[in-house]
Parts: sequence; structure tokens; C-alpha cells
Amino acid sequence: MSPPIKYTTHYLSPSFTAIIDVRSPSEYAEDHIPGSINMPVLNDTERAEVGTMYKQVGSFEAKRRGAALVSRNISYLLETKLANSPKNFSPLIYCWRGGQRSAAMARILSEIGWRVTILEGGYKTYRKQVLDGLDRIPPTLCPIILRGRTGLAKTRILRAAAKLGTQVIDLEGLAAHRGSLLGSEPGLYQPSQRKFESRIFDVMRNLDPMRRVVIEAESNNVGACHVPKELWRSMGRSQSIKITAPLSARVKFLLSDYKHLVAEPERLSPLLDWAAARVGKDAVLRWRKAIADGDWTTFVTSVLENHYDPAYDRSAAKHGHKDLYLLKTQSLDAKAVAQLAEKLAAIV
Repeated sequence: MSPPIKYTTHYLSPSFTAIIDVRSPSEYAEDHIPGSINMPVLNDTERAEVGTMYKQVGSFEAKRRGAALVSRNISYLLETKLANSPKNFSPLIYCWRGGQRSAAMARILSEIGWRVTILEGGYKTYRKQVLDGLDRIPPTLCPIILRGRTGLAKTRILRAAAKLGTQVIDLEGLAAHRGSLLGSEPGLYQPSQRKFESRIFDVMRNLDPMRRVVIEAESNNVGACHVPKELWRSMGRSQSIKITAPLSARVKFLLSDYKHLVAEPERLSPLLDWAAARVGKDAVLRWRKAIADGDWTTFVTSVLENHYDPAYDRSAAKHGHKDLYLLKTQSLDAKAVAQLAEKLAAIV
């Protein structure tokens, strides 16, 4: 006799040996439970086909076609991704609403003898838990904002401190973006807003509210991703730690950190076009000449002095930061970053 299919509204349990998302690849790409595996019982094309049949032909024909496709796809999954699953395999399965797709997969896996649980309400249940957490958790945290002008290696310091055991929320890492006009990460795409929120929630739910958590100072947008409202509010009320370094050290660091722009200077066009209205055409002409001459030190120095630093100073003045500590450094090489991370970890 096959074990009964169970239902739950909680996706976190050590009894689940896997979390299986049976939605289509595009639904999974938009957002999914962290750590879940995509095993679609209908791919995007098939899902659209069945949906069209419901509207244009009829429910009976659509269900028959859907059942054939689902059976075929589950058979394929059993022969591939699930082929080596052990006897004690105990998956949690979910689809969009915890309906037909997850039920179809669960029935077959249960008949095999595996102990299967369905996430009641599917992805929508998970999404509600994320939204509730994004409102509920930030007011319980004790954030410390790591701030300073552009080019101070703040993200590297933050990540190095995390390796030392410091609690951090790495917004740039979660958003796959450096938080500036030219901050897109080479070879990476930014997550959807929903996936960004899932990543933040997954980090926050594991934080100890009795310990401080360090967050790099950002605007409420990290590229195309928006920092959730309650987290942004919590950041705005927080004390901060400020980092300073000489302009020359910042320039040297940026030239190393943005090697992809030096190699592909055409990627600078958005900044140059956008900046003309803010710093003036003459300044932009000087930037273009420096780029054409390969004089990257002059270019980066001028961009910092004429654009990024004034913009940062204006923003900092509005926020009225309450600095707990000032971290000064003369260099931003790997050794200096490691030392700053150690100081940061000791402070918090």
C-alpha cells in the first residue's frame, strides 16, 4: 500500500529530502523557493497549448491533452532526474496553487512508495510567507550601515567580514548588481523583483535579531531591484560605520574592480550620455578624450570628483548619518580589505 500524500503550509522541514517545483521553466525563473529543483510537468509551450485548448476547444479536450503531456513528462523525470532517488526519498512538491500539476506528480511518486508532501496553496502560499516576512522581520533587526564614497571596496569588505562570522545582508550580491549606473555584473542578469525579495527573506529569516547585521549603504534601488519598504525604513533609522581612503587609492581600486569596462569602453556610453545634463558637456568631452587616449586614471579621477562624490555627499547630507565609528585606510588592496574586514567584525 502506497503511503498517503500529506499536505503542509510550511516548506521548511528537515524531513523533506528535496523540494520539487513542478511549474514551467519561466515560472521557476521568475521566482521559486530557494533550494528547490525545477521538474516541470508542463513546459512553457505545453502549458500555453493546454490553456489555449481550454478557451478555444473545451475543458474535456484540454484535460485529455494535458494528462497525456503530464504523464509523458513525469515518465521522463522518473527515468532521468529521479532515476537514482533512494527508497527513503521524501519530497515536498509545489506548483502555482497546489493544484493539478503538483497533485499529478505527487500521486505517481506516492504510488512508487515515496513519502510525498504537497505544499498547500503552492507557490502562492510561499509568496505570502515572503511578503509577511519582509514586513515583520526588519523592525526586529539591529542594522549597521557601512557607508562611504564610491570606490572604497565596501562590498568586498562586507563579504570578507561575513566570512569572519559577521551577520550581513549583501544587497548588491542578492541583486547581482553593483548599485550604480554601470553596476551590472558581467555575465550575470539581475533577478526579478520577486526573486530578489525571496533572496532577502531567505537571508533575514536566518539572522539572529540579538546580533547586529551590517548592510552596505544603498539607494532604495539596486539596479532594477527595489529594496523592500520595511527594510529600507529600518536602514534609514540605523547607525553607521564610515570608511575613508585617499582619492588615489579609490581610483586604483576601481581600475582593478572595473576591468571589464576598460576592456569594453563602449559600455560607458550610458554613463556619458546620462551625465552630460548633470556635469556639463565640457566635462563629458574631457571624459571621452581621456577614454580615447587610454588615460583611465584621469577619467576615473574626474568621474569621482565631478559626479559620484558630489552626488554621494548630497545624499549623505539628506540622510544625516549617525556614525559609530570611522575606518580610515591608505590602501584598498587585498591586505587592506582583509584588515578592514577584521576591524568591522570586531566593532559589530
